[in-house]
Amino acid sequence: FVLRHRRARNSASPVAGAAAMIAYGSFLSWAFRTERLPLQAMFVPLALSAITFVAYALDKQAAQTGRWRTPESTLHLLELAGGWPGAWIAQQTLRHKSRKPGYRVVFWVMVVLHAAALVAWCWMRA
Repeated sequence: FVLRHRRARNSASPVAGAAAMIAYGSFLSWAFRTERLPLQAMFVPLALSAITFVAYALDKQAAQTGRWRTPESTLHLLELAGGWPGAWIAQQTLRHKSRKPGYRVVFWVMVVLHAAALVAWCWMRA
């Protein structure tokens, strides 16, 4: 029980991530409906999320086999650019980068910065 409790506390929060993804999807939906973002822009977060998920998977495989790792700054840049949903899904499904508190803090900073930039962009297009 103690190990399970500690593992749950040290892993990435599925509730916070799911809530962030729902809020993000809702905001994007609103931005498309109100034409603050062109409909083609929906492919950007989808593509970046897929790329980021693959980057996490390759980094995990490299960690397990002792090969060259993807720098954390590269992963964070992908998150900031819009791939954070793919990063969060990778953290949950691959259990990679989900137990490092320092990494998780920077991950959530990237999510907030990305969201702030997106909101500012949409606000300026009103």
